[in-house]
Amino acid sequence: MPGPTDDERVAPLRRLWHYGAPYRRRTGWATTHSVLNKLFDLAPPLLIGLAVDVVANDGDATLDRIGFTTQRAQIVAIALLTFLVWALESLFQYLHQIAWRNLAQDLQHDLRLDAYRNVQELEHAWFQERATGDLMAVLNDDVNQLERFLDIGANEIIQVLTTVVAVGAIFFVLDPSVAMLAIAPMPLILWGSFWFQRRLEPRYEAVRNQAGFLNGQLANNLLGISTVKSFTAEDREAARIAGESDRYRETNRRAISLSSAFVPLIRMAILIGFTGTMVWGGYEAIKTATDGSGSLSVGQYSVLLFLSQRLLWPLTRLGETFDQYQRAMASTNRILDVVDTEPAITGGPERLTLDLGQGEVSFEDVTFAYEPGATPALDGVTLTIEAGRTTAVVGPTGSGKSTLMRLLLRFHDVDEGRVRIEGHDVRDLDLGDLRRLTGLVSQDVYLFHGTVRENIAYGRPDAPLEDVVAAATVAEIHDFVQTLPQGYDTIVGERGQKLSGGQRQRLSIARAVLKDPVVLLLDEATSAVDNETEAAIQRSLERISAGRTTLVVAHRLSTVRNADVIHVLEAGRIVESGTHDQLVSREGAYASLWAVQTGEAVHHDPDRPAPFRARPS
Repeated sequence: MPGPTDDERVAPLRRLWHYGAPYRRRTGWATTHSVLNKLFDLAPPLLIGLAVDVVANDGDATLDRIGFTTQRAQIVAIALLTFLVWALESLFQYLHQIAWRNLAQDLQHDLRLDAYRNVQELEHAWFQERATGDLMAVLNDDVNQLERFLDIGANEIIQVLTTVVAVGAIFFVLDPSVAMLAIAPMPLILWGSFWFQRRLEPRYEAVRNQAGFLNGQLANNLLGISTVKSFTAEDREAARIAGESDRYRETNRRAISLSSAFVPLIRMAILIGFTGTMVWGGYEAIKTATDGSGSLSVGQYSVLLFLSQRLLWPLTRLGETFDQYQRAMASTNRILDVVDTEPAITGGPERLTLDLGQGEVSFEDVTFAYEPGATPALDGVTLTIEAGRTTAVVGPTGSGKSTLMRLLLRFHDVDEGRVRIEGHDVRDLDLGDLRRLTGLVSQDVYLFHGTVRENIAYGRPDAPLEDVVAAATVAEIHDFVQTLPQGYDTIVGERGQKLSGGQRQRLSIARAVLKDPVVLLLDEATSAVDNETEAAIQRSLERISAGRTTLVVAHRLSTVRNADVIHVLEAGRIVESGTHDQLVSREGAYASLWAVQTGEAVHHDPDRPAPFRARPS
């Protein structure tokens, strides 16, 4: 596979530069602080060389001209200047660390928030194409990867460039021939850094993959701990984890064996430049000391020895820094791909406010398929949900019942036809207005990690406790909440795992009651509860749906028998409509479903297989 082109390498940096336009001034200040920190860091060797010359040559002419006429005075002046240089180096180190780290924190905050806000605006179909784990990796791991580079890597690159330019200039000013010897190892060091990174990349990739396998196995076992215990599989699973952990250890060892050789080998390349500077520069300093024919003084020779390491040693980290840069740019592309994704479903310009008792909903010749070319979930459906009345939709699994609610809420848009509320096409309405007018109670209840009160008041966070209690009372969960350790301040756990299924369902009903929607949507609201809980939930639903426009989707026909009108869906089409009594008397699709659920229809299959019996172990 061909490698990335120059444009592809630059593209993420260009995108980040464009996105981070508000931060360019701060980036400039951070860069300035990094450069000044490195320049002051390089100054002490120059001062040491100056001090050596003062001692060896009976003073320095430049210092003599500015008033320091004795060797002792010059040494004191150099010491004071050294103190000042070290203080400024420390100051600018503090400033560049503060500047880069705060810049990284602020940029990662804005990126994460912008990505998350945009994700919230995207349509449901986008989420069906994107794994939740991958999206979480973008919002966390990728954003953090960019932060780590800005924290450390950006400063390192700037300081390496500053070192090369500054030290190279000093070397060529002092002695070009020695400078050539000092920089001779640089190509070898650069080549070695990238060679090691290329060799290490697949090994670290294997480490990350094995770490993923190990983490996945641990997560599976912890989530399925009840199954592990019920099948007494503890020893077997411990052995499985031990095997994965051992493979992780061995994979790490292979990477460590190569990465540990990197610095020692690069150090040997540095030694070539250092010894070359030492020998050739030493010869020049000796000639200067003996007959004055050399090109270097003893102090200048000291400067070159100190700076040769300052020049070459930072290059050992370039491979790692560039690797960090490449990871950060890959992450930048992933983050900005999410930020730049345009929502396919956007709100319209019309604002709508309705009162209780209004909210007639109509589906007009609606056709919709979840995938292009797929069998339509709804095929030419026309029905009306009258304002202030309860309309039920029933039918077998996959007939398109829940799709009606998703289209009304504009989680998806129709392929053909239109959906209206009070005569307004939902595509023309402001999305916030549309969804504020509706309240959904779903079969898949989602509770947030927080208190009972916070979950009930999710649609009205500022609701007073009295209103929360009133909603809970209507939903017949108030008495249960009173038995909890902290009452309405009790934490329900992630996804409400501390509550039973029926309790979670009642809490979601209380949430809808408190929102007080004009249009109430009940999607299999009693599908996963026992008969007693269903009866309680049904009483709650009858109270809150009275005089309210209500659409009920249900498998259990007993929950909809009192609806004002019932529509039967089959394969995306309405095949029957009427009241419960009317539909039962017609002996059609609804009557067949009713007979099965009431036990009146019993199927005897002579070909039914015999019960399974396991062979003795």
